[in-house]
Amino acid sequence: MNCPRRQPKLGRAEALLRNKRSQKAIQLSSKLIGMEGDPDLQFLLQGGDLLKVRSPSWKKTRYFKLQEDCKTVWHESKKTFRRKQTFSLDDIAAVRMGRQSEGLRKYTEEQVEIRCFSIMFKGRRKNLDLIASSEEEAKQWVSSLEKMVSRLKNLSCQQKTEHWILSCLRKADKNKDDKLSPSEVKNFFRLINIDVEDEYAEMLFKKCDKSNSGYLTGEEIQHLYELLTQREEIDVIYGEYARTTGFMNSENIVDFLMKEQREKATLEDARRIIEKYEPDENVKEKKLLSKDGFLMYMQHPEALILNSDHTEVYQDMSQPLNHYFISSSHNTYLMEDQLKGPSSTEAYIRALLKGCRCVELDCWDGSDDEPVIYHGYTLTSKILFKDAIKAIKEYAFKTSDYPVILSLENHCSVEQQKVMAHHMNSILGSALITAPLGQGMPTEFPSPEELKGKFLIKGKRLNKLEAIYASEEAADNTDVTEEDESNDEDEEKEGEQAKKKKKLKLAKELSDMVIYCKSVHFHGFEDAAQNLSFYEMSSFKEGKAVGLAEESANAFIRHNVDKLSRIYPAGTRTDSSNYDPVPLWNAGCQIVALNFQTNCTDMDVNQGRFLVNGKSGYILKPAYMRDLATDFDPITLTRGDWLKHKTLHVMIISAQQLPKVNKKKSSIVDPLVKVEVFGVPADVAEKETNAIENNGFNPAWNENFQFDVYVPDLALVRFLVEDHDSTSDNEFVGQYTLPFNSLKMGYRHVPLLNKNGDLLPSAGLFVHIMVVDA
Repeated sequence: MNCPRRQPKLGRAEALLRNKRSQKAIQLSSKLIGMEGDPDLQFLLQGGDLLKVRSPSWKKTRYFKLQEDCKTVWHESKKTFRRKQTFSLDDIAAVRMGRQSEGLRKYTEEQVEIRCFSIMFKGRRKNLDLIASSEEEAKQWVSSLEKMVSRLKNLSCQQKTEHWILSCLRKADKNKDDKLSPSEVKNFFRLINIDVEDEYAEMLFKKCDKSNSGYLTGEEIQHLYELLTQREEIDVIYGEYARTTGFMNSENIVDFLMKEQREKATLEDARRIIEKYEPDENVKEKKLLSKDGFLMYMQHPEALILNSDHTEVYQDMSQPLNHYFISSSHNTYLMEDQLKGPSSTEAYIRALLKGCRCVELDCWDGSDDEPVIYHGYTLTSKILFKDAIKAIKEYAFKTSDYPVILSLENHCSVEQQKVMAHHMNSILGSALITAPLGQGMPTEFPSPEELKGKFLIKGKRLNKLEAIYASEEAADNTDVTEEDESNDEDEEKEGEQAKKKKKLKLAKELSDMVIYCKSVHFHGFEDAAQNLSFYEMSSFKEGKAVGLAEESANAFIRHNVDKLSRIYPAGTRTDSSNYDPVPLWNAGCQIVALNFQTNCTDMDVNQGRFLVNGKSGYILKPAYMRDLATDFDPITLTRGDWLKHKTLHVMIISAQQLPKVNKKKSSIVDPLVKVEVFGVPADVAEKETNAIENNGFNPAWNENFQFDVYVPDLALVRFLVEDHDSTSDNEFVGQYTLPFNSLKMGYRHVPLLNKNGDLLPSAGLFVHIMVVDA
């Protein structure tokens, strides 16, 4: 199987030359990523045949091979040699051994399990389902790919930049002679997203062409790279503090950290920075930090704009569950829209891996007595309920250890409800909460800490939880009024006729699994306070919830002090679009459910809200939103503990290696940066820089903005980069959102995420942040 493919015939000398160049390129790429001679890398570079699976009848052999850049995988058809396809290792989300994908489970037999593996991609790209010739070969592919993906992910910012520029240089060298002509240099500039005047390009070329040969080679190309990657703003900052023979010593570093970065720092901290980041051993021996070492430190996660202490769980996790904002998904099973899009267990996996802690399951009767999940009365595809539960069980606690809520929308017959209960019991086992924790009837929720590794069921219950302690047995198949979220759209269209409440027969086995999240209808805040127990919760359609948040914000906040509220998108959002979650968080709502499959500003903000506290999916609400007597109202903002007026000063200095929006070679971005503040209405603001024409490689702005922030506990800051277009809407380039209280002050790099919320390698902003009491 693992044999090299035959290449087109070449002259012997040409073949030897091409092979020599290829080996040289591989050597350079592998050296840059620190994997010279690595056996896993060599295996991928050699490549081999794999059986690609798309359906029961479509299973075809394809040759897969890692290219010279050690980053791009190329595969082709045996029949049509010219038909090539590639994907980047950066686009791989996971590599899974066995028949773990829906495709492999559906289209292959159990006996090939040990030879199967799947490559799962970020975003909406379909999985690649593959079968190797043996178990050993499948394991080799999986381990080698995982090793490479991990290695590329953990490269320093400088290594990523060098690797990217090297690949652009290789693409620009059209005739593969390891030399760059003036026209190839111009092409190289376009590839790195910068358009320069002919005169400037010629000046740079002449500056680097020391040999006057009319082309650049070897050290001359290296000189061109150094000229392009020179960071003047870094030179200025470093020069201010490099007072020891042109280098920074420990005292200089402490001085910089305390004066510019507003951090507490000791000489021991400075010595650790030198030891960890200084690349030149001679400089390190002298206990000094060079400019390269300084830049490496400034680009490391510990020095970025996000407070590195907040990347771990740092909040008190022993408060009752309803005292936290909880990362929540709506129609979790959908990969796309709500009318004809595919349902998939992969959608659950993706949401859980993003830290989602509340997933939704729309359950309907299926064939062969097996319940299915899909969006009722639509053309969305169906998945088995048990397959969804298996996927949830496997991936629930990979990103976060804290509890997962399974929000059931139950349309099943009593018999299939019993099947649902059986599957959850047998698959989730002891991780499923089926009785209150502790002794006696609880009076409040347990904490996320107490519920670590556990599953909670949200759904209808036949009786009060207190019945457990009163030895009351609920009758089987009792009628309960159904809370049917899927009919909201029908209600809007058909008026009063559609609002007649249905009756649902509820199986006792399923009812008994609902402990802390019993679904009930909402009849007003006063009724809830008087008649509902802490574990009885309501779901609100976005329109109703926003209305309550605007008109009765304080009452909503008090309601959420001892109860849970779930908010979900209107049924009219058939395209799976989202709503703004911020006003609902401002009203203390915990489970603000969004369509995770849809890329939009609202999901960016959601990702920013749950970026911190170890991406646990739980964010502790401020103390004044956990107090039943609170007077906090985000609309009126009367005086209280919540009012901590701050002034945020932001200087947008520069950007580095912004990606192309339009993949055409001639297309160069015209970037501008927007700084947006989300929070209580008084804090919402947006300001933007001017656009820089034809430079996505190293644009500089040096523009200052100022914002008033009155309730910092609830505020988020978003940095958005767009490609300016004077004739139509600007195009998205990248963004980064984080809580206001997680901002670090001073000179900071800001990483950028793409539309899917994944990190853009090499790309980023450089800013200066200052927060002062107003």
